[in-house]
Amino acid sequence: MKIICNKTELLQGVNTVLKAVSSKTTMPILECILINTTDGIIKLTANDMELGIETKVDGDILGKGMIALEAKLFSDIVRKLPDSEVIIETNDNHKALITCEKSKFNISGKSGEDFAYLPDIVKTNSIAISQFSLKEIIRQTIFSVADNESNKLMTGELFEINENELKVVSLDGHRISIRNLELKNTYHPIKVVVPGKTLNEVSKILGGDLEDKVKISFTDRHIVFEFDQTIVVSRLIEGEYFRINQMLSSDYETKINVNKKELQNCIERASLLVNENDKKPIIITINDGSLELKISSMIGSMNENIDITKEGKDIMIGFNPKFILDALRVIDDETVSIYLVNPKAPCFIKDAKESYIYLVLPVSFNAD
Repeated sequence: MKIICNKTELLQGVNTVLKAVSSKTTMPILECILINTTDGIIKLTANDMELGIETKVDGDILGKGMIALEAKLFSDIVRKLPDSEVIIETNDNHKALITCEKSKFNISGKSGEDFAYLPDIVKTNSIAISQFSLKEIIRQTIFSVADNESNKLMTGELFEINENELKVVSLDGHRISIRNLELKNTYHPIKVVVPGKTLNEVSKILGGDLEDKVKISFTDRHIVFEFDQTIVVSRLIEGEYFRINQMLSSDYETKINVNKKELQNCIERASLLVNENDKKPIIITINDGSLELKISSMIGSMNENIDITKEGKDIMIGFNPKFILDALRVIDDETVSIYLVNPKAPCFIKDAKESYIYLVLPVSFNAD
């Protein structure tokens, strides 16, 4: 095999597939990136058996073939090369010669035949949305995916399609994030749970342009994202997702409208008095036209008032400041509506169309 390509484009391709290289494995081949030109296209592939990424790199093929190179070493070499043309040649002994201007690297590789290729998936159920929309949906829900393995389903996000609506849900036991997106076409019902890790990596690769599309295909065991020159294949998380509708309610005793940035800044100031391991809640007291926020910790105390509009009863309620902040930071509206029932019931932050819904459980506190 012999190829010539631009260093910048090669590095971009390497960085794209690097996200699917296994960091903990007993199979050395999974620590490699496959360079494959047998189809007349320069393709880079990485696969950790849960997540696989393949991308194309522009360049000239002077000899077809394939080789698997240790990912970290290969990426480090490419990153340090001059911004010029890179030539990669291989021989029958699975050795690779990488040349760029006056730099030459000779490194050992592995047979491409031993590589774990991406599964061959029959894509029957597919939808198309803009890269911008998918990137935004992930940004606005991924923070409430659980990061522990005690409940596998909580480490993923529900993707549910009903006719022309896509619903994406994440939860971690303390809060729920929901995004509803209207699709341009009508599709067959689909309900799958996608690993949070997959969505994180897809979000990093997506360009995020409004005009550029991403095709998402579903099978019983896999989800496939196709965009630009890249394909991402991921296993789904098996199991029945939580019955979210039973946790949602339209009943409320108190509704407030508040300037989002003002509330966010206020809670961020209060958070300065909370250590990472400190469980001290912020205490919110809602009266006519005013929201008072208090916090008291070992470091100190703070209170601040914000103007609001209110419907319904006065209420005093406590929250983990991080959970409220995470939701506010991803909402783009200037004003947010918050719905409350009582000090022990969840609060809801949502817009009129319910394009987003954030449920946050309160925490108990000593009113004194």
